[in-house]
Amino acid sequence: MPPRSVCVYCGSRPGSDPAYMAAAEAVGRVLADENWRLVYGAGDVGLMGAVARTAQSAGAQTFGVIPQHLLAWEVGKTDLTTYVVTETMHERKKVMFMNCDAVVVLPGGAGSLDELFEVLTWRQLGLHEKPVFLVNTNGYWDPLTALLRHVTDKGFAADSLHGFYQTVKDAEECRVALRKALA
Repeated sequence: MPPRSVCVYCGSRPGSDPAYMAAAEAVGRVLADENWRLVYGAGDVGLMGAVARTAQSAGAQTFGVIPQHLLAWEVGKTDLTTYVVTETMHERKKVMFMNCDAVVVLPGGAGSLDELFEVLTWRQLGLHEKPVFLVNTNGYWDPLTALLRHVTDKGFAADSLHGFYQTVKDAEECRVALRKALA
């Protein structure tokens, strides 16, 4: 059986807190330690680059997907186990998601939020049952989870939305949750 694959959504910038970079590196080590393949956006910058370099240097397989128009901006990391260049962002997201068994979301910006909301929407529509984990480094995702609670409290989504993701405090808690989900 091929190794399980974990798609990591995260920032193409390092963020303002050094803990974000440390969390990305820790997730990269967890993936390698568990023999899980990293699936990600193929960039070599920010948290994306950190998680990939760490996973790669620790022996993990890496599967990167990047759209043509971001090759220079995100510095496409061509030395991955598998490197896919797509025409569009939509293709990128689809290829990443179709090649994973679970999703981990580290701190990130609008792109990471877009990816997260797309997989949550697909889950809400019954299109998949893959687990989604938010690594809540220094409370980064607290405002988002509060917003999601507001959405359900105001009747714009069912309470089941909160069962489509799990918040974990760090890479080690993520490891435990992933082990359980991927067993």
